[in-house]
Amino acid sequence: MSKRGIIYGVGVGPGDPELMTVKAIRLIQENDVIAVAGKEPKKAVAYQIAAAMVPEIEEKELVPVYMPMVKDRELIALEHEKGARLLESYLDQGKNVVYITLGDPTIYCTFSYLQEIMEKDGYQVELVSGITSFCASAARLSMPLVKWDEKLHVLPAVHDTETELNESGTYVLMKSASHMKEVKELLQKHRKNVSMVENCCMENEKIYRSTEEIPDDAGYFSLIIAKES
Repeated sequence: MSKRGIIYGVGVGPGDPELMTVKAIRLIQENDVIAVAGKEPKKAVAYQIAAAMVPEIEEKELVPVYMPMVKDRELIALEHEKGARLLESYLDQGKNVVYITLGDPTIYCTFSYLQEIMEKDGYQVELVSGITSFCASAARLSMPLVKWDEKLHVLPAVHDTETELNESGTYVLMKSASHMKEVKELLQKHRKNVSMVENCCMENEKIYRSTEEIPDDAGYFSLIIAKES
C-alpha cells in the first residue's frame, strides 16, 4: 500500500498577496494539487490572492470543492462528506493537497468541517496559519485591538438588537453584512466607538469611522471593530 499524502489547510491572508506567509507560498510552490472552495477555483478570492504572489499556481491541478452557503444542515453535511472524499481520493494516490482559504484556517473556516471528517478517516491534516481579517483590519485602521489586560471578543453573525455587548474590551463583529441595519442599531444601543473595514486589503477597500457612515448594504467582506466609548 502506497503512503498516503498530507493535506494542508493553508491560510492566504485577508486580501493583499504580500500578506501571505513564506510557508504558504512554499507549500503552493512545492505541491501539485491545489484545492479551492467553490465550483470555479480561478474565480475564488483565495485563488486570486495566491496567484498574484505565486504565478506558478496556474500550472497546478486545481480541485474545486463545493461548499454551499445555505442553512440546510443536511445538505451542508452531505456536501462536506463529498468534499472530504474527493480530497481523500488524491491523498490515497500519495499526493499532497494544499487547500487554500482566506484569512486563517482556524477562524470560522469551512475547511474545519473537512478536517474533522478526514482526521476521523485517519488522514494527516496540517494547518498553516494566515493573517486574520480582524488583525489586518485593525492594522488598516492603525488601531490596536487590545492593550494591557483588555479583553477581545470575536462574534460571528450578530443579527439582532437583543444581543448584549456588555463585556468590557473590544468587540469584533464578523459575517454581519446581511443584517447590517440590525447590527448598527445594536452598536448604537450600546454606545460603542465603531470602525469598519469593507474588503480589507483589496482594491475596492473602504474604511468607515462611525456607525453613521456604515451603509446598510455593506458587502460580504465587512468587519466591524467596536470599542468602549
